[in-house]
Amino acid sequence: MKILLVANYKPDRQRSMARYADFLYEELPGRGYAVELIRPPAIFTRLVDRGSWLFRWFGYLDKFVLFPPLLWLRARHTDLVHICDHSNSGYLRWTGKTPSLITAHDALAIRSALGHFPQNPTRRSGVKLQQWILSGLAGARHIVCVSEKTRHDFQALLPAGIRMTVILNPFSRDFRPAPPENVTAIRKACGLAPGDEYLLHVGKDNWYKNRPGVLRILGELRKFPRFRDMKMVMAGTPLPDNLRQTARSLGGVLECVEPSEAQLCALYTGALALLFPSLEEGFGWPITEAQACGCPVITSARPPMQEVAGDAAILIDPEDATRAAASIAERIHEAGALRQLGFANATRFDMDHALDHFCELYDEIASGRK
Repeated sequence: MKILLVANYKPDRQRSMARYADFLYEELPGRGYAVELIRPPAIFTRLVDRGSWLFRWFGYLDKFVLFPPLLWLRARHTDLVHICDHSNSGYLRWTGKTPSLITAHDALAIRSALGHFPQNPTRRSGVKLQQWILSGLAGARHIVCVSEKTRHDFQALLPAGIRMTVILNPFSRDFRPAPPENVTAIRKACGLAPGDEYLLHVGKDNWYKNRPGVLRILGELRKFPRFRDMKMVMAGTPLPDNLRQTARSLGGVLECVEPSEAQLCALYTGALALLFPSLEEGFGWPITEAQACGCPVITSARPPMQEVAGDAAILIDPEDATRAAASIAERIHEAGALRQLGFANATRFDMDHALDHFCELYDEIASGRK
C-alpha cells in the first residue's frame, strides 16, 4: 500500500507537527508501506522578510493556492492520504476519491475563535481561518485524535457520524535516561552550580502553557525550607520581556532556549521533577518524555494531563499557586516511587504500539471496511 503523508508548511515552524509527520514517514516503511511525504513548498515567502506584514499573506498563497493542485495530482497515484494536522483540513477536498484521514491534535485555536477562552482573544482574520478549518473537518470521514480529551472536544464541535479514533502520541525512541556526562554538560550550559537542584518546565510562550503560573508556583515553593534554594530551568522559546523581569526578581530562573533532543533528555534526567501546569493541552508530550527519562512529573489535575500522566504524577491546580506549592511540598518525597511509576506509564506511549494502531486503521480505511 502507498500512503501519502501531508505535512505542515515549514516556514510556520510548528515543531510538534513536524515531529508527528516525521515519525510516520520514518517508521511506516518498516511496516511494509510505501510512503511519500509532501508539504506546501515555500515560494512566495522567499520574496519577503519574515518580519514583513506580507509574510503571513504570502504564506497563505503558498499553502492554499499553489499547494492544493499539487496534492490533487499526488493523491491520484496513492492508496491513502493522511493529512497530519487538522489545521490543514481544507486539503481534504483535494484528495479526490482517494481514501483519506486527518489527525486532530487539539481544538484550542478553534475554541479560542469561538470565545471559549476569553484570555486568548482571536483577531477577525483568525476567526475566519478557524471557521474554515472547522468546516473542512466537518467533511472528514475519519479523524485520528491524539487523546480522549481531543476526541471529546471535537465531538462537541463537529456533526455526528464522523468516525474518531484515539491513537495516543508516541514519544521518540531516543527519550531515555541520559548518561551522567550529558547531564553534567547541560547543567553547566544552563549555569547550574554543582549540587544545585532544579525543577524543569518545557514549552513555548503559548497562553495555555501557563508560564506565568510556573513562576508563581516557584515563588510559593520558595516559602518552604525544602525549596528555598530551588532553581528553575525554563526550556523552550525565549521568555518574553515581562516574564524575564519576573524571573529576575525571583532569582534562580535559568533559560535553555530551543534545546536539542539530546539536551532535553539530559535536562529531564537531571531534574528533581518536571513542572507542567498547563491550563489546556491537546496531549502534552513533555509528560511522556519526562517519564521515559526517569523524571518525576508534576502536572495539572485536568484532562488531558491526567489522562497522559496516569497515576505517575503529582496533580495540582494550575491556577492556585499556593495550593499547588503545598501539594508539591507534601508529596515531593514520593519522587523515587513516581520515577518508577513513570517508567511503567511511558510504555503506553511506545512507538510500536502506536504503529500497530495506525497500520490497522490504514488497512481498514483503504479496503473500505467499517
